Formats: sequence, structure tokens, C-alpha cells
Amino acid sequence: MVVKQIHHEPCSYYQFGNKLEAEIADYKRLREIGIPLPEMLDVDSEKERIVKEYIAGDTVFDMVQKECLPDTCLEQLKEMCRLLYQANTNIDYFPTNFILQDGILYYVDYECNTYMEEWNFENWGIKYWSKTPEFLQYVEEHS
Repeated sequence: MVVKQIHHEPCSYYQFGNKLEAEIADYKRLREIGIPLPEMLDVDSEKERIVKEYIAGDTVFDMVQKECLPDTCLEQLKEMCRLLYQANTNIDYFPTNFILQDGILYYVDYECNTYMEEWNFENWGIKYWSKTPEFLQYVEEHS
């Protein structure tokens, strides 16, 4: 299992409401859409913690770094996008949020937002799913 602690860092460009309630609502929304997710096992509202199923495996980020990302990951992500866009929804397409386990690509975050074209996979996420200049810059800045 994985424990996610809700945190409250200041953010100048985004206003957060109740982050725990938003996380629970996002989980339910993504389940209804049909996105493969780790199961939400428990919630501690008082301590603002969510217990999730553990999904074992390398992240897409790790596989891009190792240059071993299977084609099936992009195929499965394109199917996720089809479902998400029909539901007017975007997820955080950054590759650390995806793990391939037993041939299934899981979105291990629960964050989702109303669809905006500038933040969809084709306009933003794809920049980090191969060794693009954006990916390499991120690695350099975070190593």
C-alpha cells in the first residue's frame, strides 16, 4: 500500500479548495471514466491521508530515461485520452504519474481537471514521454 499525505504548499498561480475532498472526487470521476488507477483503500480525513493500492513497476519516466518504453504504453495512453476527452477531462500527463504493471498502464495519481487543450497530452504531456529537450532539461534541473 501507499500512503499519500495531503500537503498545503503556497501556490501563487492556483487556488486550492479542500484538497482531500478534491482528491476523493477526482478518484471517483476517473474510475467512472474507466482510467486504470490504484484502488483507494482508506481515507483518514483528520490527518488528511489517503491509502492507495501499491502498483509495482517502473514509472514511464524511468522507462524513458532507460530508453525502454514499450509501444503499448503510448497505445494505452491514447485510449485513456479518448475516454478522458469524451468526458471533458485532463489528467497530469507527466510520466512519473504512470506505471506499467503486468502489461497495464496505470495512472497512479488521482488528479484531474476540466479539459483544456493547452494541457492535453498532445500539446503538453507528449513533451515528456521521450527524450525531448523538455524531458532532458527536466532531468538536468532535478538531478
